[in-house]
Amino acid sequence: MSRVALVLRHADEIHLGNLEQVLLEHDYTVRYVDTLGADGVRGIDPAEADLLVVLGGEMGAYQTDLFPVLADEIDLINGRIEARRPVFAVCLGAQLMASALGSPVYRGPSNEIGFRLVEPTEAGQDSPLRHVSGIPMMQWHSDTFDLPAGTTRLAGSDAYGNEAFGIEDWALAVQFHPELTAEMHEEWLASSEEEVRAEGLDPDDLRRERALHSDAMQEASRALFSEWLSALPDAAEDPRRTP
Repeated sequence: MSRVALVLRHADEIHLGNLEQVLLEHDYTVRYVDTLGADGVRGIDPAEADLLVVLGGEMGAYQTDLFPVLADEIDLINGRIEARRPVFAVCLGAQLMASALGSPVYRGPSNEIGFRLVEPTEAGQDSPLRHVSGIPMMQWHSDTFDLPAGTTRLAGSDAYGNEAFGIEDWALAVQFHPELTAEMHEEWLASSEEEVRAEGLDPDDLRRERALHSDAMQEASRALFSEWLSALPDAAEDPRRTP
């Protein structure tokens, strides 16, 4: 029987990208929840879906006054973690997960846009994060967080020390964008040209980076996600494990 991946999406253009096919290959049915819609995320049983995926967005995890749904998402993720059910979180999703675990989320030292190296820690080299070693990954963020208690730091970069963290084999958060396809990248550049130029960057330079690194990044991303999914509890087992 197909498993269900519940995907929290904050904008139409920030979707699963190349990771959706990996989910399908692992026999998941994908169900998007557009969090900024009228229904938000209230009423969702945090433990029901086989997998919760929390994607990126342009807002900050701390902007709950402007986006009240973020507080609801934090509560949902917290309930999910308390139930020890699988979670995969990307960029804003990683920041929301850090917040759900009690860590502060705040503005970082720079608005990082472009393909940048993310280096696994020693623990990361013994995890699916090893697939991104030496491969420039797409970054598009200016926020960061303190490493939550009870998690393992799996990767960092020159600009940001916390690029990935996990809980055992069932929760993984990454600050970079493993899902990004070339088509998504072009759409993001087109919609954010003012932001890009304000950072002193040339969109055409970023396109040239994409031509160099996108294929290898997507291959590494798919390998990372596929291996992580393969290590999750089997659907035939009771995934609601206790500590």
